[in-house]
Amino acid sequence: MLIGRIRPVETRTFEVQGESLAALRAAVDAQLPAGWMVVDVPAAMPKGSQLLTSTATIARRDGVEQIEAEDQAALEAKVPEGWQLLSVHRV
Repeated sequence: MLIGRIRPVETRTFEVQGESLAALRAAVDAQLPAGWMVVDVPAAMPKGSQLLTSTATIARRDGVEQIEAEDQAALEAKVPEGWQLLSVHRV
């Protein structure tokens, strides 16, 4: 018997701006839902502006569930669309 841990694969993007890199990160953190983590905050300064802007990307990291199957192929077949297999162990 194999046991696998799975979680949803979901990302979101949103625009933030600030006067510094720290301000950009604080703006992202202020919008970060529980169970999510920051993936990317690329900074840019548009010409003629004194503010940094970013299209921040966050990813969901909660919602971990357990699935069971007799073999690896059956386990992989049980992973729903929009989810990823995190780990597998034999019991």
